[in-house]
Amino acid sequence: MKKWGTLSLTLLLAVGLLTACGQNKNGNDSAASGEANTGSAAKKTLTLGTSADFPPYEFHKVVDGKDSIVGFDIDIAKDIAADMGAELVIKDLPFDSLLNELSSGRIDMVISGLSPTEERKKAVELSDIYYKAEQSVVVREADKDKFSTMDSLKGTKIGVQTGSIQEELAKGIEGAQLTSLGKISEIVLQLQSNRVDAAIIEGPVAKSFVKNVKGIVITDAKPEAEDDGYVVGIKKGNTELLDQVNKTLSRLNSEGKIDEYVTAASELAEK
Repeated sequence: MKKWGTLSLTLLLAVGLLTACGQNKNGNDSAASGEANTGSAAKKTLTLGTSADFPPYEFHKVVDGKDSIVGFDIDIAKDIAADMGAELVIKDLPFDSLLNELSSGRIDMVISGLSPTEERKKAVELSDIYYKAEQSVVVREADKDKFSTMDSLKGTKIGVQTGSIQEELAKGIEGAQLTSLGKISEIVLQLQSNRVDAAIIEGPVAKSFVKNVKGIVITDAKPEAEDDGYVVGIKKGNTELLDQVNKTLSRLNSEGKIDEYVTAASELAEK
């Protein structure tokens, strides 16, 4: 057996310490402050999985000179962590990978504009609904009158987010050709470049993009989904965390905090 010298042992320890920090898709896990998680043994962590391209729910914003993940879903997650006496760690992941990451135990909960579909109910625990919103159809400004009803979308090219409730809605439109992408910003680019005729996007998110991107508008078409409410996803069987999450959500709703968070996040997304 080969023996390790002092230098080799030192290098091994250094690599171990670096590995313990973990990585997200951008190379680092983000704590609630936007800093890397130090993994303090004195305080437990609560790892949130989210797809931070969904303003005003969750999105990237430069705050005090640092790229941070903000939004009213993030504010809710911070309250859940605080009520547990835990440090919040945020992992920014593709939306369609979130439930797999949750089931594998690599994250503790998902808050990311998650709808309580029957399929998801079978796979993970779902909290009480904490927010409801309408769905919207976004088109190029010149096509606002052309696509003013859901019937007018038959046979069109429609952009949607992969794995979302909007994708399921679009599948129900006769003759529609779907372009499913991971990020809302990618869908908007497809719309701007004439690769799709319309995009189905969750209401507040659509409003945020329309205010910040020239040449696109929300039409009068009204998609209707059975699951317009949003919930927190938790690993199957983790009823202790589920109970804590529902307790925090109940408190926030009774105090009117969620409405405050939505207003503040919407204003931040427009800056």
